[in-house]
Amino acid sequence: MNFNKYLDVAPEVAQAVAAGRPVVALESTIISHGMPYPQNVETALRVEAIIRENGAVPATIAIINGRLKAGCTKEEIEYLGKQGPKVNKASRRDLAVLVSKGADGATTVTTTMIIAHMAGIKIFATGGIGGVHRGAETTMDISADLEELAHTPVMVVCAGAKSILDLGLTLEYLETHGVPVIGYGTKELPAFYTRKSGFSVDYRLDTPEELAAAFRTSLALGFEGGMLVTNPIPEEFSMDPAVINRAIDAALAEAKEQGIHGKETTPFLLAKVKELTGGDSLDSNIQLVFNNARLAAQTACAMCEDK
Repeated sequence: MNFNKYLDVAPEVAQAVAAGRPVVALESTIISHGMPYPQNVETALRVEAIIRENGAVPATIAIINGRLKAGCTKEEIEYLGKQGPKVNKASRRDLAVLVSKGADGATTVTTTMIIAHMAGIKIFATGGIGGVHRGAETTMDISADLEELAHTPVMVVCAGAKSILDLGLTLEYLETHGVPVIGYGTKELPAFYTRKSGFSVDYRLDTPEELAAAFRTSLALGFEGGMLVTNPIPEEFSMDPAVINRAIDAALAEAKEQGIHGKETTPFLLAKVKELTGGDSLDSNIQLVFNNARLAAQTACAMCEDK
């Protein structure tokens, strides 16, 4: 099936992909659902600027008026930011309906990977991936991000899985589905707001060149899945694990009490954690996204240099 008739690739992005120049995909859920306006737009544009400063072309991905966008204009990013949570949070299951209805969608890790792959983009920078939620043994609440990583050949650079999740089960799920989990400069899985989790990753790689070589080899071997690079939040922005874990426990208890579930869970928990930490968690979130954008751009450049 050819999805390209639904896909709009920004001219700059299309030219870069065709010429073999480095491109980095970015999600749009962080714009519409991750933080308030205008901070969301300012952050999104700063992330794009960081990618350019590090030698790559940014491609913010979204669904606007039923069109899959690989590369958004400043005006489109402004629109997504102003609309905020009124924009549908779009995972794989939502794509066909949103496109057929001509609706808008803010792309999650899953849908950003899908659209990036359609557009020929191999590297994607985000904050943290979804994963196995705490209590999933009874709720079966497992993010579609993990399944997408197993099937779509895009490298995802993140700060680990969000610490609101069950990190041990998330790693087990990725292992079962054959997704390599790389620690950038570390053998320990970073836990989004903090640098340490107590869980080990599969491999430690220390340079963008090593990351590029590993992913290039994966593609050359014909593996259909992606690769997860976990990049610890910079030390100066890392939160106290005791503080963040207390906030997460309180947020989880309130979510259970209110019956929050499904795709509403993560936005609710992140907003609650932000409230409980006096906004410190949002500041950390922004800084780790900047950090991941730098590494993704450097890795994309190294991928191109390896040719």
